[in-house]
Amino acid sequence: MKVPRDVSGGEAVRALRRLGFQIVRQEGSHIRMTKGSVRITVPNHKTIRPKTLQSMLRQAGVSVEEFLEAL
Repeated sequence: MKVPRDVSGGEAVRALRRLGFQIVRQEGSHIRMTKGSVRITVPNHKTIRPKTLQSMLRQAGVSVEEFLEAL
């Protein structure tokens, strides 16, 4: 399944929170989230580039399908 092209930073944070991640801190426009020992950084921008989103999901261990269901 293809990575969506129109996901904002806020939408990504909400979806990841539904998947069990917690916000640890925010520095500028970047939000750090954790789940156990997994840490990811979400850029809080209007739209996240597909490659960036794909990299975030890979680091988080979340499939595209799981992410889309959580949106």
